[in-house]
Amino acid sequence: MAQEQKGRVLVGMSGGVDSAVCAYLLQQQGYDPTGVNCRFFNNDDAFIREKTCCSLEDAADARAVAYQLGIPFHVFNFTEDFRRSVIEPFVQSYVNGETPNPCIECNRHLKFDKLLRRAMELEFDFVATGHYARVSFDNGSGRYLLHKGADETKDQSYVLYCLTQQQLSHTLLPLGGMRKSEVREIAQSLGFVNAEKHESQDICFVPDGDYAGFIEKHLGKTFPNGPFVTKDGTVLGTHRGIIRYTVGQRRGLGLALPAPLYVCEKDLKNNRVVLCPNEELFTKTLTARDINLIALSSIDRPMRVKAKVRYKQSEQWATVEQTDDSHFRLVFDEGQRAIAKGQAVVLYDGDTVVGGGTIDAV
Repeated sequence: MAQEQKGRVLVGMSGGVDSAVCAYLLQQQGYDPTGVNCRFFNNDDAFIREKTCCSLEDAADARAVAYQLGIPFHVFNFTEDFRRSVIEPFVQSYVNGETPNPCIECNRHLKFDKLLRRAMELEFDFVATGHYARVSFDNGSGRYLLHKGADETKDQSYVLYCLTQQQLSHTLLPLGGMRKSEVREIAQSLGFVNAEKHESQDICFVPDGDYAGFIEKHLGKTFPNGPFVTKDGTVLGTHRGIIRYTVGQRRGLGLALPAPLYVCEKDLKNNRVVLCPNEELFTKTLTARDINLIALSSIDRPMRVKAKVRYKQSEQWATVEQTDDSHFRLVFDEGQRAIAKGQAVVLYDGDTVVGGGTIDAV
């Protein structure tokens, strides 16, 4: 007896093992998947290297898996959208002294907005990706919820905090309940071309990690040298351009110091990089802008949560208070090290994402 069809799914296939197994699992679960590789770059862009997650080789791997599964496969050209919604804000954020997370903006504007809009236009029911997180529907609140992935070492709920209720209602994340080792075993058993493929650890459009070099090339200008100073204004040496440094950085300063010092502030007005001892990097309070709440529509009173200010950090106890429609204020119980403006702060209640925002001030 034929399995009942659960709906048409547009599967984002990057060429990696996770999205390949995602497409396979959906097919096994009775969905009707179509693979799509999103093209974010032009072939002649100088910053593309072999190790990015969006190369031509990756697109070929995605196509090969789709062919093996017997599902349709397409390539969507989102190069202009990616430049406008991801690259330009990334560059501007660095110029403004922040430390951005472009993967979150890619999810916000491309994978779960532009791609979902295209899916709806083409009469698909869902979009799906290989992210390690889970979506559920809570009958009590009538809201879709986002949860951590079962494999805490791979959990990607942090980079998905920006999803709206409408987006979550059309999102499938079949890897959310699995461990990475299980996913790899499935790919190996099926003989997928990318079964042994390593993951990219770099920002896809800056694969060599030279953010400053990319920004200067993109803008067609260089950033001037200036002084390294202590908080009292003592000059310690010369920096090589303020965009080359981020809060908490110690390595690569090029200074011979009697004791370790770290970047604690970037003084854009005076083109100074301020250094301090490690113990002065800790702070308890931050504000966040452009907030998105998932588990509830608003925070109408101070709320106890766990929160983290970077992807690899473990959550820490804090109290959050929403100050207006687009901002909240968060006070940690204990000081947190090197909180950087421009990064995301994500709030949790157990394994459920309450919401998050972009760190605006510390």
